Amino acid sequence: MKFGIISTANIGTETVIPAIQETEHEVVAIASRNRARAQEVAEQLGIPRAYETYEELLDDDEIEAVYNPLPNALHAKWTKRAADHGLHVLCEKPLAVDADEARELGQYCDERGVTLMEAFMYRYHPRTRRAAELCRELDIRSVKARFQFVLDEPNDVRFDPDLAGGSLMDVGSYAVNIVRLFLGEPEQVYATTTTMHNGVETELTAILEYEDGVTAEISSSFTTQPTQHCRIEATNGWLEAAEPFLPQSDDGTTLEYQIDDRRATEYFDHVNQYVLEIEQFVDCIETESSPETDADDATRTMEVIDALYQSADENRPVSL
Repeated sequence: MKFGIISTANIGTETVIPAIQETEHEVVAIASRNRARAQEVAEQLGIPRAYETYEELLDDDEIEAVYNPLPNALHAKWTKRAADHGLHVLCEKPLAVDADEARELGQYCDERGVTLMEAFMYRYHPRTRRAAELCRELDIRSVKARFQFVLDEPNDVRFDPDLAGGSLMDVGSYAVNIVRLFLGEPEQVYATTTTMHNGVETELTAILEYEDGVTAEISSSFTTQPTQHCRIEATNGWLEAAEPFLPQSDDGTTLEYQIDDRRATEYFDHVNQYVLEIEQFVDCIETESSPETDADDATRTMEVIDALYQSADENRPVSL
C-alpha cells in the first residue's frame, strides 16, 4: 500500500510514518502548507515527494491511502476530500468534532467505497485484546481510566477552541474509548471541568453510569504530571494495566488480574502498536472488512464526549 501523509504533525513524523516504513508498505508523499517544511521532512524520512498543498498530494495518482493527523476540526474536511479521490483514510482520533459529524463522515466514505479507520492504535496492542477477553470472565462493577500530561506550549493547537481542542478531545478520548470497550455505552454521564485556557478545558473528571449501578470514572488533564492508568473492579476479581495507551518501556508491558481464585501477571513483549495499526488498516482495505475502530465506533465515542461537554457546561447529569 502506498501512503500519502497530509500534514507534518509530530504524531506522523515521529511515530506513524516510521511505523509504515517498518512494514512492507511505503510512504510516497507528504504535504504541508509550507513547502520548505514538507521538503525538510521528506528528506529526513526518505519520502520521495513533497507538496505544499494537501490537494496536490491527493491528486498524486500513485497514492492509495492517506494518513490524516491534522487538527481535530479539520479531520472531516480532508478525510472527505481524500474519499472524493477514492483514497482510503487512516484518521487520527477523535475522528470528528461531534457525533453527528462522525456519523456523516462514515456514511460519506461508505458511499465512495473507501475504508475509514480511526487511529486508536492502543486497540491493536495484544495486551488490549487480552484485557477485553479477560473482561468477559469478570462481573464488572466499576472502571477507572485516566490519561494526563503537562502541555506547556500555550500556542499548541490543542488549546484552540476553533480547532476542537481540549483535554477531553485529546487524551480524554482514550479514557472514554477504553471504558466503552469494557462496558459498552453508558446511560448517563456527569462531568466537571476545573481549569480553562483560551476557552478550552485543561482538566476534566467524569462519572459514567450504567444499568445495575455499574460506574466508570475518567479523567483527562493538560496540567498534571504524566499519568495513564486503567483499573477494573469486579465482584469476582479485578484487572489493572499501567500505561494502557502508550507503553513507555522497551522491555514490554504487563497485565495484572485476579479472576475468582486465579491471580496472574501476564507479560507482553515490546511491540510497535503503530505498526500493528497500519497492518490492520491495510488488511481491512484488502479484505473489504470494517475496522474495529471504524466510524460507527468513533460515533459512539463522540456521543459520550458530546454528553460530557454538555454536562460540564450545564452542571448537571446528561442522559444518552
